[in-house]
Amino acid sequence: MHKPARTIVEKILESNRITEDGDRSLLYVDRLVVADTALPAFETLRSAGYTTRNPAQALVIPDHYTPSSGATLAHVADDERRNLIRNTARVAREQGITVFDLGDRRQGIQHVVSTEQGFAQPGLVLVAVDSHTSTQGAVGALAFSISADLPHVLATQCIWLKTPRMMRINLEGRLAAGVTPKDLVLGIIAQLGSRGAGGFAVEYAGRLVREFSIEARTTICNLAAEMGARLAIVAPDDKTIDYLHGRPYAPTERDWDAAIAYWRTLPSDPEARFERDLSFDASDFEPMVTWGNHTENAVPITGVVPDPAQEPDPERRAHMIKSLDYMGLKPATRMTDIEIQQVFIGSCANSRIEDLREAAKLLRGRKAVVPTLIVPGSGLVKAQAEAEGLDVIFRSAGATWGEAGCSMCNSMNGDTVPAGARCASTSNRNHMGRQGRGSRTHLLSPPMAAAAAITGRLTDVRTLAVA
Repeated sequence: MHKPARTIVEKILESNRITEDGDRSLLYVDRLVVADTALPAFETLRSAGYTTRNPAQALVIPDHYTPSSGATLAHVADDERRNLIRNTARVAREQGITVFDLGDRRQGIQHVVSTEQGFAQPGLVLVAVDSHTSTQGAVGALAFSISADLPHVLATQCIWLKTPRMMRINLEGRLAAGVTPKDLVLGIIAQLGSRGAGGFAVEYAGRLVREFSIEARTTICNLAAEMGARLAIVAPDDKTIDYLHGRPYAPTERDWDAAIAYWRTLPSDPEARFERDLSFDASDFEPMVTWGNHTENAVPITGVVPDPAQEPDPERRAHMIKSLDYMGLKPATRMTDIEIQQVFIGSCANSRIEDLREAAKLLRGRKAVVPTLIVPGSGLVKAQAEAEGLDVIFRSAGATWGEAGCSMCNSMNGDTVPAGARCASTSNRNHMGRQGRGSRTHLLSPPMAAAAAITGRLTDVRTLAVA
């Protein structure tokens, strides 16, 4: 019997579906990534008399509470967080789960580590208690976030998922000089809004996506969460296969050949249907920066702070007024006139080797005029950056070169922005207090962040020649 045309998401759901209940599917979970925030879930599991059903399919990666100031527990900011990291690792090992603990070169941000280890793979259902789990869809995994369901997944290796609606975002054209994948996705979010993909599974497609590196794909999949997407995915191709080959958790020998054969069946069928099918020409985008407290509050660096009085929607107008008050900005202020007091380059959005190389190009031979913290996404990224001499460039510029982890993205680990200070940040969220109580966050790309470090203000990177 001829099967109807299916999207990549529908193919993976069908492959992992155990049973259905209305619009929900009970899915088998191939991979589970657990962070240092998971201790309560392990305690729930123990109190209910259960153990981890399949520890070989789970991986614990401390990242939220880990310090950028050093790679040991002694560097953790306080006893409470130190105990959370220590006890999560201890309980996980008791359950038979592998832990990439502090001091392990493989430790880092869970989404970076899982991808670079080959733990995330095409066609696998992967879950984690983190809203940016969609990042791992860059290698073709069906990766999405969970919360209170973690004990259930640990005990059963299954998860209920409401069937998402299907959206395709086609990216065509070419990025202009100075424009990065981060700028592109910030621009798309500014157009679609923070709920523009609410409830959808987003597939990124188009010629430009095929040209993107895996690192670039992780950035756009990461930011899909900021437009409300349930998950994001890029169909596997030769770049995916080349990227995964030889990685620790990737298949080997005959299993590798079988895996490739399966992966090549995953791309959406030509006649597959999407409820929303959008296209964007990358050449239309400029370097972007946010002005408010949602990722959708982004404008080109050549633009100005918008005026709430020009917004017809009363709810959006009220949000704009509140954001401008919190951010200390006035309508019509040129973005390039906004001074910043701090710079952060890192996070699961932009902490990979390509991101660090782009920042280093701008910082080479220059000095940062504001405190600048640069944090790699994993210990392996850190080692590669150091092998390439990027750490020397950063330190020579006066920046602080940190240990791998979430760091200043979420301010849960001792890295914070002071109240009232502005931070040019390559992270993915700019909510009130996200980087510390009273902090003011402007989201942008790594080269734009480096430009801000050099000038002390939001700066059009295209006006600075690469040293």
